[in-house]
Amino acid sequence: MAYRRGVAGCSCMHARLKRVVVLAAWTSAVVGWVLYQRSTGLGTVGSLQQFIDSTRGQWWALLAFVIVYAIRPIVLFPASLMTIAGGLLFGPVVGIAATIVGANASAMVAYWLARSLGFEREQDADTEGLLARWSTRMRKDSFETIMLMRLAFLPYDLVNYAAGFLRIRPVAFLLATAIGSLPGTISFSLAGASIESLEDGPSGIDPVVLVASIVLFVLSVGVSRLVKRREGLEDDAAAIDTPDAAAADMHLV
Repeated sequence: MAYRRGVAGCSCMHARLKRVVVLAAWTSAVVGWVLYQRSTGLGTVGSLQQFIDSTRGQWWALLAFVIVYAIRPIVLFPASLMTIAGGLLFGPVVGIAATIVGANASAMVAYWLARSLGFEREQDADTEGLLARWSTRMRKDSFETIMLMRLAFLPYDLVNYAAGFLRIRPVAFLLATAIGSLPGTISFSLAGASIESLEDGPSGIDPVVLVASIVLFVLSVGVSRLVKRREGLEDDAAAIDTPDAAAADMHLV
């Protein structure tokens, strides 16, 4: 009995130490990113454009893009901007392929980062509220639920971190993410392939690629609305504004 208690105590201490190390490394990365932006005077778009300018035409550009995309969630850099950058850097075909690899890698990085923190709280099936209902559903029907959340265009990194915190099965999470994110990934990559620079706005637009991007995006939004209506997400979003649900459900707004 004493041996079991000792093993349990060591395991608990190890988990706490691991949590502290991960949080410290995460905080250091965020602080380093903020300090870099302040020292260069570049905002989010400016930093990404600098990366594009420094890698464009280089033999290692594809590898650099995938690596940067993969570690992007650590500093909460917008996935949508990286997706657009993929199309801008590599064109519609290679850009889409590179973005799919980078996006799924970044989803797994965020997933394992959240999972490594070790925060796990079992939800009571009878618990009321949007948070409890979707947490329970994510655990029981991981693939379907993650797929629906992707098709509904819920915040990309929020879904990644939530899946890690709730310890969703990694294979189900990755497959649902890869399939459910395709419409948005392709449409944003095509949008990036239609421009020449993030900072120049509409100059140099390729009208054919841009129209294809817009059509696909509109179709994606249509699918998103159908998914939300079918799953009652629009009603849930309205319920968030009620006093009883506001505190618990704020993260899904």
